[in-house]
Amino acid sequence: MSTESKSAVPRRVVTGIRNGRSVFVSDDLVPNAHLHASIPGFMTSVCWATPAGPELPLDGSDPALPGTRITPSAGETRLMIVRFPPDSVMADPSFDPAAADAEQQVHLPGLAELFERENPGMHTTDSIDYDIVLEGEIWLELDDGAEVNLRQGDVAIQCGTRHAWRNKGTSPATMAFVLIGAARS
Repeated sequence: MSTESKSAVPRRVVTGIRNGRSVFVSDDLVPNAHLHASIPGFMTSVCWATPAGPELPLDGSDPALPGTRITPSAGETRLMIVRFPPDSVMADPSFDPAAADAEQQVHLPGLAELFERENPGMHTTDSIDYDIVLEGEIWLELDDGAEVNLRQGDVAIQCGTRHAWRNKGTSPATMAFVLIGAARS
């Protein structure tokens, strides 16, 4: 991985317990991070995942390796860091939506198939999501076209609604997402 690629991927530090003492288990780049070739500037990463009933101490295995399903089942969680390029990247004549879809199918399992073909970016998950803007600004769009602009430090609580993230600016926007799987009634 190039130096530029390494700086584009989040670092993850994991602690644990060995012999009754707190230890650093790992300190490295998120192994389940992907810089999307078909969408320049788009980076997705699953930093961690928990089962519905986590127990401590953890067993030492990595729960967020490549291929981890993005959408959590009821009670499970996912922590993601996502960098969104400006929407102008997708409006560029060289943008290939089929290539972007194929790449997302591989690197965003469970989520990619929820993106609506007739309304790009729009999707619905069975989760309650804590969405935090780490850098830049982004627009949260709901199914009726209502939008809200979010800036660095803002938090959105997404409650299983149909929505899309739109970066109408000229700079990337980086967000942290905590997805908590929920049962839909």
